[in-house]
Amino acid sequence: MKFDAIFIGTSAGGVSAILSLLKAISAKPGTPLQTPIIVVQHLPATAEIDLALVFSGITGYKVLEATDKLPLLARHIYFAPPNYHLLIERDRTLALSQDEPVSFSRPSIDVLFESAAVGLGSKACGVILTGANSDGSLGLKAIKEAGGYTIVQDPNEAEVSMMPSSAINLVSPDFIGTREAIAGKLFEFEGVYG
Repeated sequence: MKFDAIFIGTSAGGVSAILSLLKAISAKPGTPLQTPIIVVQHLPATAEIDLALVFSGITGYKVLEATDKLPLLARHIYFAPPNYHLLIERDRTLALSQDEPVSFSRPSIDVLFESAAVGLGSKACGVILTGANSDGSLGLKAIKEAGGYTIVQDPNEAEVSMMPSSAINLVSPDFIGTREAIAGKLFEFEGVYG
């Protein structure tokens, strides 16, 4: 099992959850994951935080804010910019959209995950972390139905359990675990099959 990309969606509590997950990945023996990681973290449209800057230097990854037509590269992490939907195209490039918010969110996790299901099918891995709404549940379902792999953070560990609980109730994910266990699962895919 080898994925073309790992897609992560999170909201309330997400910055610390992503930081913890990436640190757990980087603490595993061997080289960092080669698989590109694409992240939607809910942010207000007026947010001035630069997530790429926040996460740069903590792992062996190059961290970027996503732009139109940016190709996916190994050992890269791409963050959706505030107030833009982020999508993955069939040619493995990223696209931005200012279409209407989905589940009150732009960027929307559902939009990213649904594009992953269409563009990558079984080569997509979707991960839902902490959050205070149900965004991402329908997209995770689309990834699962397309043959991809689905992962959800244990709601008992999540800072805000609503988003993981919603995903579990709708999808029956392939794996549920703590951030450390999720990191181990992602690393296992690449370590065993990469």
